[in-house]
Amino acid sequence: MNVLLRSARIIDSNSRYHKQVKDILIQNGMIVKIGKALEAPKNVKVIELKNLHVSAGWFDSSVSLGEPGYEERENIMHGLEVAAKSGFTKVALNPNTQPLIDNKSAVEFLIQKSKGSAVSLYPIANLTQKAEGRELAELYDMQNSGAIAFGDYNKSVDNVNLLKIALLYAQNFDGLVLSFPQDESIGAHGFVNESEQTTRLGLNAIPNLSEELQVSRDLAVLEYTGGKLHIPTISTSKSVQLIKEAKKKGLDVTCSLAAHHMCMTDAEIKSFDANYKVTPPLRTAKDVKSMIKGVHDGIIDMIVSDHNPIDIENKNVEFEKGFYGTIGMESLFGSIHKNLELEKAIACLTENPCKRFNLPVPVIEEDQLADMTLFDPDTEYIFEVSDIRSKSKNSAFLGKALKGRAYGIYAKRKLVLN
Repeated sequence: MNVLLRSARIIDSNSRYHKQVKDILIQNGMIVKIGKALEAPKNVKVIELKNLHVSAGWFDSSVSLGEPGYEERENIMHGLEVAAKSGFTKVALNPNTQPLIDNKSAVEFLIQKSKGSAVSLYPIANLTQKAEGRELAELYDMQNSGAIAFGDYNKSVDNVNLLKIALLYAQNFDGLVLSFPQDESIGAHGFVNESEQTTRLGLNAIPNLSEELQVSRDLAVLEYTGGKLHIPTISTSKSVQLIKEAKKKGLDVTCSLAAHHMCMTDAEIKSFDANYKVTPPLRTAKDVKSMIKGVHDGIIDMIVSDHNPIDIENKNVEFEKGFYGTIGMESLFGSIHKNLELEKAIACLTENPCKRFNLPVPVIEEDQLADMTLFDPDTEYIFEVSDIRSKSKNSAFLGKALKGRAYGIYAKRKLVLN
């Protein structure tokens, strides 16, 4: 589709038009002209939206979509439509499926299923066969088929020798290894943060130590082997400090933060609402403060939704029995922009994750492919069920005040608007 965006403020630090208000003419998927009061050619759709801002297309690097195996929770094409209307031109799909993504055929299936969508889907494949943590999966073959990283979703690598071998082996083809930060020997039987409040509630806990031991161990292995390590969804103050020290040493490590871990504390648990049952668990106000500072200081590289649809039968139950996970694509930008200045929020959704997962970084310049997100950063609202487009409604952000909302995207020659 050919479009002309009227009076769009460009937020792109890699563009000469950064922070400027311009018209943007897109034809045949390319940005052909950026300027003031551009004339609209024939067969061009003119888009005029209140307080329109545009940036390079957002990338959510931790998304689960159910298919294959859990289509009642979500499926790929509908999930990608949700992603587009939430402002994402790219998503990294977690191996949270049945069957798992532990072979090249599974990777190719996912990529084939996503064809025709304006959103690009990039599979994260399992690190180990059947996610059992015993033997490595077909890492090289899966990367050649389109996988962008390797990790067993929300499962730690308990076998330290296996992690060592994975980091050594992946260097042969510049592979990125993910290691979920939780020592199962300490946190296996808990489901909330260990704190005075959760102890009073009588709930089994996962202490900060469970995460910090795992992060410390993984960084020690990385220092020994070299290679590329990504630690997803950290949640504690000490984890930030450990990763900061590792980066100072020159280790090739990055980390991500789930939006709910920078916006909520374990105080939410007193409601016994299973929508707040996530992994890692919601931590204390001190940890939340450290998360925000870690983003500002560049220690935390990217922010993710960790979007995980769960059907009502497995969420609308007693807290202990509820499945882990919250949806989050629809609320991601509005939640993080409450705590971050606009440019930092955009960097955490664009340039930083693209570079880490070895994807092209879009730029809003003439003669460049149009891959952009359209949004209003200033609208303030309470997130309600009516804001949810996902099949599953298990959002921890229901009833929360947000700031900023996506209008949609332009990518792969397609315009998708709410």
